[in-house]
Amino acid sequence: MVKSTGDILRKIPAFSTLNEKDLEAVRGITIDRTMRKGTIIFMEGDPGEAFFFIKSGKVKIFKTTPDGRELIFTILSEGGVFAEVTLFNDMNYPASAEILEDANIGMIRNEDLEKLVSNNSEIALRVIKVLSKKLFSSQQKVKELALGDTYMRTAQMIIKLAKDHGIETTDGVELKLNLSRQELASMIGTTRETVSRAISQFKKEGSIDISGKKIIIKDLEKLNGWIQ
Repeated sequence: MVKSTGDILRKIPAFSTLNEKDLEAVRGITIDRTMRKGTIIFMEGDPGEAFFFIKSGKVKIFKTTPDGRELIFTILSEGGVFAEVTLFNDMNYPASAEILEDANIGMIRNEDLEKLVSNNSEIALRVIKVLSKKLFSSQQKVKELALGDTYMRTAQMIIKLAKDHGIETTDGVELKLNLSRQELASMIGTTRETVSRAISQFKKEGSIDISGKKIIIKDLEKLNGWIQ
């Protein structure tokens, strides 16, 4: 079931504390789109004209390296916001976005939001705070890639994906993502072979169980031991 635009906007940090009048103003400049799996929302280098949020479905944010390899930054689901880095900046999209599962997407054109915040300091303050938090998160990812070994980064990514997309089952926390080893390696910034070795080690010690592309966290404390 697709939730209303208002319900989703309430979950977005930039808009979660707005009063009903301000929320209605944001809702009024939102454009709703339905997109099929495999649809490219925008490509790296396209003019950054809008930012987006997910009402249902999943979206992959990625870059393509000069030699053709895909580097996945993140996978977002309901409530996820992306491309907001282009807000208040005359810049192109720094990465590409693709629909991973049939999705309903909300789009807000940057020029429309800029007009709105120029007359509303509360909305402007909320947006600035969220952008600052995103910048800090990006800096942390760069630091982890530079300093962490691949087993640690693999464990971190599995735990993060479980937090964002996992469900509790009788066997443990199951990742509700149909990710290949190559896609997981792209998210971590390493090779498929290295990720496969790390996952095999985690399974051998009982941290996780795997079946095809399905990963179930059996012992979160033991998996956390790789990043402490």
